[in-house]
Amino acid sequence: ADKIGDPALGGTIYQAKHCASCHGVDLKGSPTWKEPSPDGSLPPPPHDSTGHTWHHTDALLISIILNGGDTSSNSKMPAFKNALTEEDAIAILEFIKSSWGREEREFQWWITVRPE
Repeated sequence: ADKIGDPALGGTIYQAKHCASCHGVDLKGSPTWKEPSPDGSLPPPPHDSTGHTWHHTDALLISIILNGGDTSSNSKMPAFKNALTEEDAIAILEFIKSSWGREEREFQWWITVRPE
């Protein structure tokens, strides 16, 4: 069976490939995620509905997983392209989405599918 986009597989990868070590096993991120660190970077955000992950398109989120965060905004999110495939990143994203409420999922779906 096709496992691309499988939230259960994504959860396994999320736990095993360092995502949980920063963003939390429960997707809650750092409790101070909105407060800049002394170096100006922001701590890891939550990936559940309380965070802002659902404000971004699939393409951007997959790019961040694989290529790391935007260094111009002082992001400390590392690139995982050497440890994960694009299919792994898609599965992780589906796992993250499975924690969102209906409104967050619908909003994120609309911004992902709308023409640029």
